[in-house]
Amino acid sequence: MPPVAMPMMAGFGRIENACGDAVAVVGVRSDAFADVSLHETRIVDGVSRMRAVPRLAVPAGGSVELKPGGLHLMLMQPRGSLEPGDVVEVVLELEGGQTRAVELEVRAPTGR
Repeated sequence: MPPVAMPMMAGFGRIENACGDAVAVVGVRSDAFADVSLHETRIVDGVSRMRAVPRLAVPAGGSVELKPGGLHLMLMQPRGSLEPGDVVEVVLELEGGQTRAVELEVRAPTGR
């Protein structure tokens, strides 16, 4: 996430599932942003297109990587200024009603 004032940012990382059963992320929220959602970037007919992902399956004992140019979190309208090193809590909403809080570290736009 960049430390400059922007109406939208992106979140990256790895979602790991150490459980013996598959899980699915069906929503995301954070008090630090007006709106958070899962998105995927794909190249379609040579053009980069982004679409919302309503359900993200994470296999039992597996993981899913959120990275530039692929799956990622869209973090819309930050509710305050963010500086490199700040930590933002994001809540993953799982199918079945459970939630898991995770932390994202704010990084400079270059990812350093």
